Amino acid sequence: MSRRLSILMVNYEYPPVGGGGGVMCRDLAECFVANGHRVTVLTTRFDQLDARETINGVEVERVPVMLRNSQNVATIWSMLSYVPLAIRAGRRLMRNDRFNVINTYFAVPSGPAGAYLSRSHGLPNVLCILGGDIYDPSKNLSPHRIPGLKSVVRSMINGATRVVSESRDIQQKAVTLYGIEREIEVIPIGVTADPVKTASKPDLGLPDDRLILVTVGRLVARKNLHQLLQVFQRAQEQYPAHLVLIGDGPEKPELLKTVSRLGLDGKVQFTGRVDDDRKFEYLSAADVYVSTATHEGFGIVFLEAMKCGLPVICYNEGGQVEFLRDGVTGFVVELGDTERYLSSLGRLLENNELRSEMAKHNTRYIADFYVDTFAARYLDMFQEIAQ
Repeated sequence: MSRRLSILMVNYEYPPVGGGGGVMCRDLAECFVANGHRVTVLTTRFDQLDARETINGVEVERVPVMLRNSQNVATIWSMLSYVPLAIRAGRRLMRNDRFNVINTYFAVPSGPAGAYLSRSHGLPNVLCILGGDIYDPSKNLSPHRIPGLKSVVRSMINGATRVVSESRDIQQKAVTLYGIEREIEVIPIGVTADPVKTASKPDLGLPDDRLILVTVGRLVARKNLHQLLQVFQRAQEQYPAHLVLIGDGPEKPELLKTVSRLGLDGKVQFTGRVDDDRKFEYLSAADVYVSTATHEGFGIVFLEAMKCGLPVICYNEGGQVEFLRDGVTGFVVELGDTERYLSSLGRLLENNELRSEMAKHNTRYIADFYVDTFAARYLDMFQEIAQ
């Protein structure tokens, strides 16, 4: 018989701070609570967020890291300071509560905090390795390129009780880039089955006479958005289209310059960071989801787009190739092949029937990726190793 567990989740990012790794952590945490378990998340405090609060049954403990100046992107100093501050907060939590298992997200920077709390209190630690903490081709400081960070990542993976990857892509990169020989279980990311909030194009201030392309994510180099703007500039010469970029980040000033240089003023809309309801309103009002990211560890945004009935166009580098199907869910294009990307986008923009067919498929297919299924796999693992 399953027992009620007390789970400590260690993740330097948790909504509204951060990106996909935080969303994954939140959705799993809320599933664990819905299944009768107690969950405490140890994360980063930012701006006016409360130091402690309970959100949908999840107890959130936030530590005030140094020099984080954006909800979207962490700084080196904020990540480095998270480790000792999270350890101190974790030790305090453990003086007052008995946890059964630790679930740590990202080998760096959360990994050392989770590993220390695991060793010092004799608790099993399940480490989730996700995208950027293993591989980011756009960053000179990607851990696989820095000997010291690479050593830390390898140590975190080898020292954890169990290791979970979001995709076979990240699992294999751990093997090939870090020389990992131990077992890494692949458990995909999921989305909730909750209905999404919808809106019309006029409700969102979008042109009703144009096809809406949308992309979601931090405005960072890995998303390769300058190339997306170039492809869009060519596409909109033939098809009446409007591009919406949802998110914020350090690339925004240069992206605005690219918009002006390409003559796209009034045809590209930057929404900034929005909450989940607003994000799904934009997705529900759009016609096609577009991404030119050079790599995605998994790409939860693709699932969110399919949940809203959007065909997806992206490149073939990353974990998304494990669930997206070229010609079925949308189009999966060879990385950097802008001509094929442009022709695939054109096929969707000119063919209402093809968009509708892919939309119907995606809204059925998404049921295979509801988070409850994957949360159950984590809970089975926790029950097996819990103290």
